[in-house]
Amino acid sequence: MKPLYIAFVWHQHQPYYKNPETGEYLLPWVRLHCTKDYYDIAAILDNYPCIRQTFNITPSLMEQIIDYSKCASDEFLTISRKVTKTLSKDDRVFVLKNFFMVNPSTMIEPYPAYNELFRRRGWLVSDDYLKRIEPLFSVSDILDLIVWFNLSWIDPSFRQKNENIKKIFLKGKNFTEQDKQILLDEMLKIINLVLPKHKELQDKGQIEVTTSPFYHPILPLLIDTNIAKIGMPQVTLPRTRFHAPEDAEIQIKNGIELYEKIFNRKPKGMWPSEGSVSSEIVPMFAKNNINWIATDEEILFRTIVDLKEPIEEILYKPYRINVNNSKVNVIFRDHKLSDLIGFVYHKMDPEAAADDFIERLCSIKRSLRKDDEEHLVSIILDGENCWEYYPNDGIDFLNALYTKLSHAEKNGYITTTVSDYLEKFPPKDELKGIFPGSWINGNFGIWIGHSEDNTAWDYLNQARIFLESRSKSAPPEKIQKAWKELYIAEGSDWNWWYGGDHSSMNDAEFDMLFRAHLINIYKLLNEKVPDNLYLSIKKRWETGNFINPVDFIKPKIDGKISSYFEWYNSGFYDVINSGGAMQQTATVIKALYWGFDETNAYFRIDCSYPYPEDTIFKIIFIKPDNKEIIINAKNNTATFNDAKLDKIMVGKKGIIELAINLSSIGTKVGDTIELVVVAEQKCVEIERWPYHFSITFNHPDKNFPKEFWSA
Repeated sequence: MKPLYIAFVWHQHQPYYKNPETGEYLLPWVRLHCTKDYYDIAAILDNYPCIRQTFNITPSLMEQIIDYSKCASDEFLTISRKVTKTLSKDDRVFVLKNFFMVNPSTMIEPYPAYNELFRRRGWLVSDDYLKRIEPLFSVSDILDLIVWFNLSWIDPSFRQKNENIKKIFLKGKNFTEQDKQILLDEMLKIINLVLPKHKELQDKGQIEVTTSPFYHPILPLLIDTNIAKIGMPQVTLPRTRFHAPEDAEIQIKNGIELYEKIFNRKPKGMWPSEGSVSSEIVPMFAKNNINWIATDEEILFRTIVDLKEPIEEILYKPYRINVNNSKVNVIFRDHKLSDLIGFVYHKMDPEAAADDFIERLCSIKRSLRKDDEEHLVSIILDGENCWEYYPNDGIDFLNALYTKLSHAEKNGYITTTVSDYLEKFPPKDELKGIFPGSWINGNFGIWIGHSEDNTAWDYLNQARIFLESRSKSAPPEKIQKAWKELYIAEGSDWNWWYGGDHSSMNDAEFDMLFRAHLINIYKLLNEKVPDNLYLSIKKRWETGNFINPVDFIKPKIDGKISSYFEWYNSGFYDVINSGGAMQQTATVIKALYWGFDETNAYFRIDCSYPYPEDTIFKIIFIKPDNKEIIINAKNNTATFNDAKLDKIMVGKKGIIELAINLSSIGTKVGDTIELVVVAEQKCVEIERWPYHFSITFNHPDKNFPKEFWSA
């Protein structure tokens, strides 16, 4: 057979964090991902000269990296730079609240001194609690915490090879002010290496660097928000239609211009923000000499409605989109392979994970029937956010994977940049347009349709109409700055956090930044700011994807929805809309329900159907005593502590229902029951929900319903 080509595309992006009022960055993630992820994920390729890859760096990220190289600061860095003993009480509370903002299992627990501070502070803490415990932390404690937070965001390779950082890392605790300042200075040096390293590797021909529309907007929605109805016919649209195709083209042009300044060449490829595409954007890419774009496989399957060939023959090749003779090439990512790296392999031994990945490539190659065609497997995912869940920042996994891929080249598995592949093997198949959607669920539901999303679009439209009305009368320099504020506000990141889809500790900051950019448009032009822009869009009290039980339930255990009301008062967790900075595009588990009466606990697992027959589901009790229910869906059986459960039913449409006597769990009234639900395949945990916390409830007494009764 002909070789199987593999295109990795690492997407590097951060929201635009600069506060337009202060000029300071509100959140530190550009700086910290530079020191932990952006440099080393490219630099590791120095050790694997035959591995070739593609990197997408968004212009808004490039702009912020350049700003940091010119001594920009963020609130976290400003406090870190202060002499610790001079910190105010508010500063110290800020440190205690925010300087554990990492994944504990990989970035705190491996380091005894950092972990001890974490345990003293506690896991979930309120501002009032922090104010009470703040005096219990000495100046030395706070200094150690500041150093450890910054150390945890430095890639392990720098801790091993950079002598200044290595010395501080090995010291472990009782750091000095000098240690801290040296560390922060070294972090700035790493930031200054990021873009030059990518240019160096691109100039050598080992990588390709692509760009995106400047401030990461959802281009199809900029052109016309009404397009959302194609993929979501029942969607509720914003009150006013946003329709600004000229903005979409400006975002593309400005992205290309910054790329050219940094890399001294024109980009060949462009990653449309969030893989968001439509037929309407194709002429814009073609006009600006973009040769290729990329999106998710779901978009391909929605574009080619009549799938006459096997999936493998359809997915693993490029296409040319032709819209009124405007043409651009497109590749479609394998979202299973991409999600394995993003969400699964960090739970596995690095060698085993790399072996699994290679075996999946072998399986793809075996499934391809057309020996006369070269096939391309595209793996496209976030290049920064997943690594904090990997031990050792993912270095062990990447070394194992790249070593195996290097050896596999002689057997016909060849890594390539996207442009090199397209130059050698131009697309043979043409699409007369493309289905409008993104790499998440094949639609635009993350960014439009929820009341908060729609409010943001209405505010954006209000500001744009105002700005356009003043563009000919206001001073040109003010108008230019105001348009930049609007383009920033058009970015996708703000609506990512609006609605019930996603949530983070920084929801309030994202909400404030979006409105701050719109507010600044009016201030720049000396006009009254609309009052609505001073009101939070994000509703703090909204539960979104998580609801606690409110009454006793007694569902019929039959593996189907016998009645709408049987799970009505249960707890609920929506897996599909539970993502953080990343979102898994395909999951086995879709939703979880749980509840109880005085005697039994009830669980329902809604699954994507059909799912692989070898899938094993587990309900793991963290409290009490790490007990677990093991569900074999294929055999319609479940065991708890090796004893068979009688009350279980696996339905034909992917609904699993079961009941277990509360007393058999080993708790009594008032005791805490804490659990998560896991899916395994071939003894490998592929999903764990909830992802960042656990489901917790108390063993109920007969009065539980009265606690939630209302007229």
